[in-house]
Amino acid sequence: MEIDPEDLFRDDEDDPENQFLLQGRDYNKEMIVYLIDASPKMFTLIPKSDGQEENHFSIAVNCICQSLKTQIIGRSYDEVAICFYNTREKKNLQDLSGVYVFNVAEREDLDNPTARLIKEFDSIEETFMKAIGSQYGIISGSRENSLYNALWAAQALLRKGSAKTSDKRMLLFTNEDDPFGSIRGGTKADMIRTTLQRAKDAQDLGISVELLPLSRPDEEFGVSTFYADLIGLEGEDLALFIPSAGERENIKFSTEELTQIKRVSTGHLRLLGFKPLSCLKDYYNLKPSTFIFPSDDEIFGSTSIFIALHRSMVRLERFALAFFGSSSHPQLVALVAQVHAAVGSAAPRATEDQIQKATALMKRDVDLKEFSVCQFANPALQRHYAVLQALALDEDEMPELKDETLPDEQGMARSGVVNALEEFKVSVFGENYDQEEADALSSKTESDAAKKRKAIHENAAKESEQYDWAELADSGKLKDLTVVELKYYLTAHSLPLTGKKEILISRILTHLGK
Repeated sequence: MEIDPEDLFRDDEDDPENQFLLQGRDYNKEMIVYLIDASPKMFTLIPKSDGQEENHFSIAVNCICQSLKTQIIGRSYDEVAICFYNTREKKNLQDLSGVYVFNVAEREDLDNPTARLIKEFDSIEETFMKAIGSQYGIISGSRENSLYNALWAAQALLRKGSAKTSDKRMLLFTNEDDPFGSIRGGTKADMIRTTLQRAKDAQDLGISVELLPLSRPDEEFGVSTFYADLIGLEGEDLALFIPSAGERENIKFSTEELTQIKRVSTGHLRLLGFKPLSCLKDYYNLKPSTFIFPSDDEIFGSTSIFIALHRSMVRLERFALAFFGSSSHPQLVALVAQVHAAVGSAAPRATEDQIQKATALMKRDVDLKEFSVCQFANPALQRHYAVLQALALDEDEMPELKDETLPDEQGMARSGVVNALEEFKVSVFGENYDQEEADALSSKTESDAAKKRKAIHENAAKESEQYDWAELADSGKLKDLTVVELKYYLTAHSLPLTGKKEILISRILTHLGK
């Protein structure tokens, strides 16, 4: 049987005749209508923990934007619609008052998310009051029921497709736990009854109605007032319902599920593979080494296997990557074949003064209180997702990213750190280390490297004299110079040359005392 070489590397998703895949994708497809309460209460400012203020309308918009960005990257075949209710203007197929279906050109009201939809919806707050407007759609003395109209419009949007092959949902954002609170008597009872019936009709058609309540810091959302009946909460489900959408990102697992999640390996030490020693960096070592030895008492022949493995690892310059630890404390370890030093050889030991100077330097420079790797974002992943977002949203420029793993050069240039580093160098190499190194290389003439450094230094000093650095600093014109020109000053004054242009300028200003 002949095989097409291209078929070997073709993705299953590229096969238009793969009906099984298409059926699976249809079954996992989501059709979502976001229902956003746009009443004046949603625009009331509330304090944040950092002293700033925000409103629930902004929170809902930001939440939906983040969800759409995730969908357009990972589940672009899902279909969404955005619907405001309690609005001044109306825009929907049924011409219902108080309901505005937001959309962009060249897109159906319920359709796949697009970059243009996300961009325009992300800036909706700037034009909302002028173009759409906010008002109470359920008020005393009026038979208008904007919540009922919103459920009706959302149900109509979700008519397309089959409930057997797609998951249909309404997600309702509101901070009003009693939408009929201003109405009394039989009118209120009738409006509640018809609204609950409308929600039940949608649920009978396979459409789930989910509530995402927004609570104020001093006022908890009372779900049992009305919405418990709307979404069908009762008994234990009602007691466990979280009344704030911001606190709903906790997922409960059973004890057995947690045990399965935590189980990384069944053994304490498990070999994963071998890698070149060049892949093993010094900074991977986080704590003192542990030594392992073979034992024929437990496994017969382990010593012979151990010796053969050890010799091969030394000869091929490989280390073994293994899993070590328990399920509660898993970690990766490197098993390095050690060649024992000759008997009688003594490794150099640090003096007490060197230990004290090194301790002072570590405390001054790299002692991070309550350190956790979770405090720093992975720059490679950040850039990867930034590229995906820029492609998905058709953006011309990538968002600026801050690499939090880079050294704090400004902090390390503080006088306290510099002094501690200098004291450590003197304690290890001595005060005349540079002179001793030069004398060792040549007793009469300077080494080639020293001559080159001297020539570079003299040339930089000569070039640096052509600039009025104090005037350039005072007038803010340092930024107009090139990196090469800035390095003239730094080289002439024996300052570090590493870092971006802004760091070089900052280093010059610090040296000038500006």
